[in-house]
Amino acid sequence: MQPLIPLDEARARLLDQLKVSAAVESVALDDANGRILAQDLVAHMNVPPKANSEMDGYALCEQDAVEGRVLTVSQRIPAGAVTQPHIAGSVARIFTGAELPDGADLVVMQENTERLDSGEVRILQTARAGENVRQAGLDIKQGEVVLKRGTRLTPAALGVCASIGIERVELYKPLRVALLSTGDELVEPGTALRAGQIYNSNRPMLLNLLRQAGFAPVDLGQVADNPDATLAALERAQAEADAILTMGGVSVGEEDHVKNAIQALGSLDLWRIKIRPGKPFAAGEVKGTPVFGLPGNPMSALVTFAMLARPCLMQIQGATYKPALRIPVPVGFDRNSQMRDEFVRVELHDGVAMRMASQSSGVLSSALNADGLLHLPSDLEIKKGQQFDFIPFCNLL
Repeated sequence: MQPLIPLDEARARLLDQLKVSAAVESVALDDANGRILAQDLVAHMNVPPKANSEMDGYALCEQDAVEGRVLTVSQRIPAGAVTQPHIAGSVARIFTGAELPDGADLVVMQENTERLDSGEVRILQTARAGENVRQAGLDIKQGEVVLKRGTRLTPAALGVCASIGIERVELYKPLRVALLSTGDELVEPGTALRAGQIYNSNRPMLLNLLRQAGFAPVDLGQVADNPDATLAALERAQAEADAILTMGGVSVGEEDHVKNAIQALGSLDLWRIKIRPGKPFAAGEVKGTPVFGLPGNPMSALVTFAMLARPCLMQIQGATYKPALRIPVPVGFDRNSQMRDEFVRVELHDGVAMRMASQSSGVLSSALNADGLLHLPSDLEIKKGQQFDFIPFCNLL
């Protein structure tokens, strides 16, 4: 029997074999959220481009910023205005975000000044050069690599792109991922169940996990449990998609035809991952198109998608692998030593991880109220109060 493979080792081996295969397209910034950057973005300017004021007040030079000094107001500078060179022995009325006039090197906040009836301004507190000033390039310096290829763009990243004047970006096209279900016992919602049948919960779950990750799913629906139908479905998947994701049917059972069909069209490795839920996992290729086989139990499918298939698909699409956020939290329960690492569905109560009632790989409803997964290492007796890594669902999926 094949030995159990630690999760991190399995993922590293898979990622090491995969290359970017997504095409590149130019996309307007407004349409780029969630997409993968296909180029390094280098700033061609400083942000801010010139020194500007952090607050409302008066711009002047250090030699004049002396407590008790009375100065005339030479100009008024709202944000966006064109400035005139600073006149020594005067102040410029300035507002937050406005550029400092050439020759001024500080801003005295208006609370530290007194406006006299004559219109002049008295300095109430001595100031030094640089006070209350955002220097040119404080945020971004010209020539700096702002975003690297492989970055998934967020709203904040798009704002940064706009701040350096970028209108369009080169992005990898969304990866087309063919999704096919196997198992004659599965039927779609809306169909009356016959004896021995269940509704297919994996299909809508995985279709939307793919969409949520930024992929373009190709839904091949339900495949009949026979060799010809399975071969035909895989050939269609290979023709229409950049990667293939199967649910169930990759085992040694007499009615599990996916394994034989993949091996007839390409190659397949069956893996036994040292985790619960989600031990069985398959990876291979159909005529050069990567294929990943998830187990049929819903929670096993969810965990193996999140921990293995999703990182692989993201890499094929050009994204740089970034491990999921892990937060050490105390556990609120005991557990005996186990042979496999466990990813336990938990709720957080006052920062303590509490195990959901059912941890069965076939019980998907326990993920509804769970906040995420708690990673419990194998071969270790767990005691209440010990700290282990919590992975929020919002970060994992």
